[in-house]
Amino acid sequence: MTTNAAPRLTWREKLSRADTKAMPYVLVSPYFIFFAVFGVFPMAYTLYASLHSWKLGNSNREFVGLDNYEFLLTTYDRFNWSIVNTLGMFVLATVPQIVCALMVANALNKMVKRPMLWRMLILAPIVTSVVAVGVIFARIWGNEYGMVNGGLELLGLERIDWQVGRFSSWFAISSMVDWRWMGYNALIFLAAMQTIPRSLYEAATVDGASPRQQFWQITIPQLKPILIFTVFVSSVGGMTMFVEPMMFGGGQLNGGADGQFQTTAMVLVDILRTHGNYGISAAAGWLLFIVIGIVAAINFLVVNRIQGNK
Repeated sequence: MTTNAAPRLTWREKLSRADTKAMPYVLVSPYFIFFAVFGVFPMAYTLYASLHSWKLGNSNREFVGLDNYEFLLTTYDRFNWSIVNTLGMFVLATVPQIVCALMVANALNKMVKRPMLWRMLILAPIVTSVVAVGVIFARIWGNEYGMVNGGLELLGLERIDWQVGRFSSWFAISSMVDWRWMGYNALIFLAAMQTIPRSLYEAATVDGASPRQQFWQITIPQLKPILIFTVFVSSVGGMTMFVEPMMFGGGQLNGGADGQFQTTAMVLVDILRTHGNYGISAAAGWLLFIVIGIVAAINFLVVNRIQGNK
């Protein structure tokens, strides 16, 4: 009994088959190459530096293990306070930002006139220079001629030196972040809302559900993946806050006389610039990375739990 042998492929057919199998990997490879060069390698090199006593301008380095981490956590008080400052401003900036973005997106999702104009207006803060935003808001919250203090005086209240108090400086800086990124998140939510089938709302209307019930029972559950993504991105952005508090303090890295609004990112740069110690600065960067991971994981679990209960 004879069997028919499989026909041999021509070189063109072999090339076509190889192209079909390999091309997807070729197309996605640039991302992984750039991530390895600009992501993995810097992180590994920074971890290596954090384990050494390494002064800038000095090629000699000495392995010290976890001494740099111990110094930051037990001796350098500014680092511990910077974590508190960063978390405080993160909460004040992120929670109102997400809530306001949801409200604005829900309003824009309704039938409004000239929707493109409104979308461009809420996107305007993102294209504004962050330095300009910092300078303007520093004047708005200024002690002598600030707009807010002027309003307080008109109401018969006393002026507030927003830079002196810890909570007051957190509040002022958080307002910059909220104003700048609320529109960005609102557009993300709006794009997700427009993918929700209208039939769900029509059926809910027939069943007698109010607009508020439709928002909580239909819109929010459908936005679960987008909410998780937005919370994660906002967590990373909030925990790496740098330009806003620096501009609020007049371009200084000390975050006020007592470091009342000095963030961890500012401490990282301050250690490198003032003390020239790359090892301690690298250790601060890795501690910040760990804190960001913890905060992002907590936010993910909280959002996921809230969505699961609805």
